Amino acid sequence: MGIGGSLVVIAIGAILRFAVYRQDIGGVNVGMIGTILLIVGSVGLVISIVLLTMRRRTDVVVRDDRDAYSRTYVAPPLERRTYVEPPPDRRPRL
Repeated sequence: MGIGGSLVVIAIGAILRFAVYRQDIGGVNVGMIGTILLIVGSVGLVISIVLLTMRRRTDVVVRDDRDAYSRTYVAPPLERRTYVEPPPDRRPRL
């Protein structure tokens, strides 16, 4: 249950606890169910916030290929390849 789910459970619990006029409906105490939902939602909200703050932080490393003493950009060396094609076959085909 995330932060949003916890807030929804807290809202439903508050409605059942404070806004329902008849607290005892069919042998079920609606006020007690509202109180339980308020407690569960609050615990879920605290756990969600703690887990959110404890999440591992990642550092973004930006690599700059500039020379340290001058502000000119030094391009990385290019890899050069030379391809040598074999000479064409000059024999007549039969």
